Amino acid sequence: MSDSFEFREVTHFTTGAIGEPGQRVFYLQVGDEHAVVTVRLEKQQVKALAQFLKGVLDDLPSTPEPASAVPLISPTVAEWTVGQIAVGVDEADAEVVLVIEELIPVDEDDELDDDLGLEEDLLGSDEPEGAKIRAHIGVGHAASFIVTSDELMTQGRPPCRLCGQPLDPEGHACPRLN
Repeated sequence: MSDSFEFREVTHFTTGAIGEPGQRVFYLQVGDEHAVVTVRLEKQQVKALAQFLKGVLDDLPSTPEPASAVPLISPTVAEWTVGQIAVGVDEADAEVVLVIEELIPVDEDDELDDDLGLEEDLLGSDEPEGAKIRAHIGVGHAASFIVTSDELMTQGRPPCRLCGQPLDPEGHACPRLN
């Protein structure tokens, strides 16, 4: 089982990618003055979180100072892979509260049992509970995350002008040309 973390006074919150476009691995880092935790996630999760944070910041009465991109802290070793991300807003403290949950692989035999209508043990589920990161992010850190995410998205492969899918250096089988 992976470790869970809670950060009440976040000093580091960013995203980044390692590798060549098309082969990049995306990471999210969050930490305080005592520790920094790195988790792996998908590009679409980074993009969705940044878009959501933009909406949150637009709705807040105060606007953050101009932000700049924040790099990943090395070494970049993921504790676990992200499954779901929940976002809440603490308007009283002008904070965004993130709950980042670990991706738990699903056993195909369990899915088959569920599909067949087999009952679970009456004492509860034997499914493992994944790790979580709970972090209270200030407005400035959220704004920096958005800038960093936007820079990451522009560093990827250019989109096809017909279908919008990323272009590969080897070529592209565009579905619009079929």
